[in-house]
Amino acid sequence: MHNGNDGILRKAQAAIEREAHLDTQAFPIRMEFRDGALLLAGEVPHIGAKKLALRAVAKVEGVGAVADRLRVAAGPTAGDGTTRDAVCRWLLRDIDFQNCGLAARIKGQLETLRVAGADASGNVEVAVTDGVVTLAGTVISLSHKRLAGALAWWAQGCRDVVNELAVVPPEEDSDDEIADALRLVLESDPSVHAAQIGIDSRDRVVTLAGVVPSAGERTRAEMDAWSVFAVDKVVNRLEVR
Repeated sequence: MHNGNDGILRKAQAAIEREAHLDTQAFPIRMEFRDGALLLAGEVPHIGAKKLALRAVAKVEGVGAVADRLRVAAGPTAGDGTTRDAVCRWLLRDIDFQNCGLAARIKGQLETLRVAGADASGNVEVAVTDGVVTLAGTVISLSHKRLAGALAWWAQGCRDVVNELAVVPPEEDSDDEIADALRLVLESDPSVHAAQIGIDSRDRVVTLAGVVPSAGERTRAEMDAWSVFAVDKVVNRLEVR
């Protein structure tokens, strides 16, 4: 390997350890650099670490693109069928998707779980391979796209989410939209007291403020924020009382 590549890899490693606060001994990350593109592969403890690692290496001088092969360590394998069913259950019972069609890809075949209602709000297809959830189809807003991705992250055994949902008609993104979507996510999460949490979003950096009853809920709210598509950083100022 060329010395220039070695230098970029060392800088990328240092950036991950510094900015993602990731113990690369416990969670080793494989990196390859070729033609300006840096590939990251391996396991990380949670989605926040994954996003911070990707953000850190993207700022390394000489890195023109980042290929993401990082997966969240999901503990004992649930099995793709179990993970797929869990994603579908979240989507079926969430009020924001009640008029949305839903189908699951099972052994290569698409199985319809719900036909879209008269006031259809889209059609979502769910597939899971090696713990990676892929969402395909259409939804009516960026908030729906983001909420669907967060619901998928809640499924047991989920190691990553590939959110390919198209928004029809197209919608312009903004910090207000990100904050609105996160509000929907928190309100959908039965483990979080959403009304007690304030949200601020600026340049894809989300700040959480307020009071929650436990450290577990504080962490859960932060992970919900990390699970929202296009959130690059989360500042957790929630107090536990």
